[in-house]
Amino acid sequence: MKLQQLRYIWEVAHHDLNVSATAQSLFTSQPGISKQIRLLEDELGVEIFARSGKHLTRVTPAGEAILKTAGEIMRKVENIKQVAQEFSNDKRGSLAIATTHTQARYALPTVIKGFIARYPEVSLHMHQGTPMQISEMAADGTADFAIATEALELFSDLVMMPVYRWNRCILVPKGHELAQLSKLTLEDVAKFPIVTYVFGFTGRSKLDEAFLEKGLSPKVVFTAADADVIKTYVRLGLGIGIVADMAAVEDEDSDLVALDASELFESSVTKIGFRKGIFLRGFMYEFIQQFAPHLTRELVEQAAQASSRAEVDELFSHIELPVY
Repeated sequence: MKLQQLRYIWEVAHHDLNVSATAQSLFTSQPGISKQIRLLEDELGVEIFARSGKHLTRVTPAGEAILKTAGEIMRKVENIKQVAQEFSNDKRGSLAIATTHTQARYALPTVIKGFIARYPEVSLHMHQGTPMQISEMAADGTADFAIATEALELFSDLVMMPVYRWNRCILVPKGHELAQLSKLTLEDVAKFPIVTYVFGFTGRSKLDEAFLEKGLSPKVVFTAADADVIKTYVRLGLGIGIVADMAAVEDEDSDLVALDASELFESSVTKIGFRKGIFLRGFMYEFIQQFAPHLTRELVEQAAQASSRAEVDELFSHIELPVY
């Protein structure tokens, strides 16, 4: 059994069983990968992938178990590389972040600009996706950090730490009826068609819970993952927008009115997470603290060593989070 063979089966499984795409990503040949997979299967005495002719069709039950262990091995190998790089050149390396559009567009630019200025030799990669995709990328090692509001808690192998609280606002065109009210209520909001985030994005669950508790059935006519897209459709008159406060930018959205909705919906907490057992390099601790000053290296290390999620939550229970 060779480390290269384990890498091949891991990569094939994460390229939708497409050997050609895997070969291209690894800069090697398709026949070479297929041969090494066959040799590994012969050595182990089981099939990792089921086949139809020359095509891989699914991962076998034995393959599922083997791939789980192979993934753990690949992550440990990556940790060894990270340790070596930290001691050979602590200013050089790579950092992959998985996050949503709202975080990438509004919360992270200043942090990333400062980080790049401090670590110009660190290659920074940003992956955008749904909260579920973001969590999966952190869990399987595609990303070092996951930054999101939803779904992180679904992955037990992620260490999650709170970054900040944020509220929502109602976006309406100038002169809209809601902009004339002295006090906004959920009943007022529910009278109008709503344009907001896709369920599972950017605290959407808090929004739905608020209406449900009041016995209201809002008419959500359009959903999107991108706050800028939501604003576009508000401008087209499709409905009123409900977005994260941070997405309402005064200079860019001067044609819209942002109405404070902090009393209508419970605030949400954005978190940063990483998979258990990852070796955090010095610049990774630095990135976390630039993004969330209260997350000191000592606290992050304590969170990484915690035995349960409840222990992590207790660690941060005394911290008053900033409001974005």
